[in-house]
Amino acid sequence: MDYIKMPMDIEKKSFEIIGEEMGEHDFSEREISIVKRVIHTTADFEYKDLLYIREGSIDRALEVLKNGTTIYTDTNMALTGINKKALKELNCKVECFVSREDIAKEAKERKITRSMAAVEKAVEEGVQFFVFGNAPTALYRLKELIIEGKADAKFIVGAPIGFVGAAESKKEIEKLDLPLITVRGRKGGSTVAAAIVNALMYMIIERE
Repeated sequence: MDYIKMPMDIEKKSFEIIGEEMGEHDFSEREISIVKRVIHTTADFEYKDLLYIREGSIDRALEVLKNGTTIYTDTNMALTGINKKALKELNCKVECFVSREDIAKEAKERKITRSMAAVEKAVEEGVQFFVFGNAPTALYRLKELIIEGKADAKFIVGAPIGFVGAAESKKEIEKLDLPLITVRGRKGGSTVAAAIVNALMYMIIERE
């Protein structure tokens, strides 16, 4: 059988198909690179209308990444999906706190989600780059910490998925005057969140 075997060739062809099928749009070159990567990850063209990229947010995200940073994410799946070679080249790292024993213990004692306890720990450790793909409660909690003056969030990816609080938590975080990218509505997920981060990193580094 004749089919494409090289990973980069498959990706290139996929992006060509996405460009042909998505039609007209008003995205900038950098914005469309994010949109296309999310569509590539999901095979869902609805993301063309769901992604919200606040003006100036890409510049801020790239600035933080170029300076080297720790990226908080709410799931190990998102952690796994973020390109480790790109992180290394940028002197960045990604951490997910939810599997820590101390986080599980604290969440149980306080009767909150582990994701909430995890984002609190990230804030305590000075994290400024936040990526959410699953936990609305953690996104809500980050907003509270920002309002309380306890969190210094430089950039946020808000992409929780689901039926309870997902859409609402993203609406809430958008009320803050901060650099962010969100997926409006119920859709999103860890793979989408990781795709957004990868798209940002690929604006800086040259992929082989």
